[in-house]
Amino acid sequence: MKKLTMTLLLAALMIVLAACGTNEKEAGKATGSNTNETSETISIEHELSNMPVEVLKNPKKVVVFDFGTLDTMDALGIEVAGLPRANVPGYLSKYDDDKYVNLGSLKEPDFEAIHAMKPDVIFISSRQADLYDQFAEIAPTIYVGLDYGHYMDSFKQNAEMIGEIFGKEDEVKSELADIDEKIADIHEKASATGSKALVVLASEGKVSAYGPNSRFGLVHDVLGYKAADEKIEISTHGQNITFEYIAEKNPDVLFVIDRDAAIGNGASAKDSVENDLVKKTNAYKNNKIVYLNGEYWYLSGGGLLSMKEMIDEVQAGL
Repeated sequence: MKKLTMTLLLAALMIVLAACGTNEKEAGKATGSNTNETSETISIEHELSNMPVEVLKNPKKVVVFDFGTLDTMDALGIEVAGLPRANVPGYLSKYDDDKYVNLGSLKEPDFEAIHAMKPDVIFISSRQADLYDQFAEIAPTIYVGLDYGHYMDSFKQNAEMIGEIFGKEDEVKSELADIDEKIADIHEKASATGSKALVVLASEGKVSAYGPNSRFGLVHDVLGYKAADEKIEISTHGQNITFEYIAEKNPDVLFVIDRDAAIGNGASAKDSVENDLVKKTNAYKNNKIVYLNGEYWYLSGGGLLSMKEMIDEVQAGL
């Protein structure tokens, strides 16, 4: 009698445990949780959160609101599930496809669509920083903005963090080594020339300047060009300038980022930039006006692919 009672109790316990396991699986499906074999998490610290963010190792449903991060993931072969498909850079045009959930634009996220996806992780940058809390309510959200005063440090930290989350540490290490080699080469050559450079963003016939420690300051801070003006105001949108200013500063090399071309306005910066005033500069006289690809510089800076292209473009100034 005792044996029969014990057998019945064990059978009942097994039924209860099986039911619990089934309920847990169903709950996972209902919440859209990651179905990886492992539930290992990584703690990520970033400046928009006052505590570490716990992210699943190798998350499956990845949402990306930063084209530089999308660039890095593409270089590493990491799949994404959703992104803002408005103004996707041309070299990343494969992501402008219905297989990826369209989540609005960089400045106007479609939060309803993001909710419906039940993502495992969301990556955002400076364009969405003010909306961080809304993203964080949906899923673990990581800020991957660049610190322009410490451009390479923050760029490398972002790449290494992505490598750690997705198990791509070795690939990231190799990519960063290649980039460091490129930088060392151009820095040595640019420093040796002593050339003074000016970086401007051209948009709708107007220009703004960027100097050291700014959004495009890596031309000076990382790649070794002297600044034609050391006192340029540090601002996300640059210091508004005139073409008289360019003539006055007389740069040896003028780097022009064409915003209109980057966002598909169709206008060309060359027509407005190469006017009678700019033609008086050393840059124009020596054929050293270099037009930089706005997709890399304006839309997707800070990626493993874009960084290499940006370095190569600056090298053209030599």
